[in-house]
Amino acid sequence: MNIIVIIAIVLAMGAVLYALIRGIVAFLRTIEADLKGEGTSEMHLMQNKMMFARVKYQAIAVILLVILGMFAAAK
Repeated sequence: MNIIVIIAIVLAMGAVLYALIRGIVAFLRTIEADLKGEGTSEMHLMQNKMMFARVKYQAIAVILLVILGMFAAAK
């Protein structure tokens, strides 16, 4: 059972990394759009979406770590 939880943690951490990188790219494109004076753009929305996704995946990873800790303490 520990192996399954560890694999799930690794997958959740990968999802966090993916959302973080997409958010950073959207942030950089937002800065570029702001310099051109385009105002609120699709990149602003993407940046917010990726920020919420990152927080969600981090919460999932933390919950899985707690579950793994509970399994380790039970042994």
